[in-house]
Amino acid sequence: MIAGHFGFAAAVKSRAHQVPLWALMLATVWLDIVFVPLFLTGIERIEQVPGAQGTYGAGLIFADYTHSLLGALVLAVLFGTVAAFAWGRRTAIVLGAVVFSHWLLDLVVHRADMPLLPANVGHFPRFGFGLWRVPTAAMVVEFFIVLVGSYLYWRAARQTVAVGGGSLRRANLAGALILLFGFTVLVLDVTGAMG
Repeated sequence: MIAGHFGFAAAVKSRAHQVPLWALMLATVWLDIVFVPLFLTGIERIEQVPGAQGTYGAGLIFADYTHSLLGALVLAVLFGTVAAFAWGRRTAIVLGAVVFSHWLLDLVVHRADMPLLPANVGHFPRFGFGLWRVPTAAMVVEFFIVLVGSYLYWRAARQTVAVGGGSLRRANLAGALILLFGFTVLVLDVTGAMG
C-alpha cells in the first residue's frame, strides 16, 4: 500500500500548499519507517498467509505497536509536534493527520491484523477489511489513489502557475513525475511481493 500512501500525500499537497511535499511523503509512511527497527529486532513481525505465498499483500503484519490504533495516534501526535517547531501549528496538524491516514488506508487492505491498543493489550479483536485477499482489486484501488493524487497535484500546480506565474511546463513535469513515482512504487511493491 506504499504507493497508495504516496498518492494520498500528493492529493493532500494539492490542498495544503504550505506543506513541503517531502514532509507529506515522509509523514504518510512514518508508521512503516518506525516499524522497520521494531521488525528487525523481532518486536513486530510479518507472517505469510497459508496458501497466499507469492501474492501481493500475502502477509499478516503483526505491527502491534506502530499499527495499533492508539500507536498510530501517538506517532501522529509526535510527528505533528516536531513539525510544529519547523512549520507552525497549521502544517503540524496537516502532517499529523497524514501520519494517521496511514492507519486508515491500511485498515482497508490489511487482513484482521491491526489491534486497537499497543501489544494488543486487552486482546480485543483485530481490525482490517482484507482487500489484500483480492490482490487484483487491491492493486486497482491503489493505482486509482495514485492516479487521483497525481491528478490533483498536477491540477494544483497548474492553478498555482495561472495565479502567480511560473512555468506551465514545470507544473506539467511535476505532475508527470508524481504519477511516475507512484506507479513505479506500485510496480516494485507488486513485483517484489510476487517475486
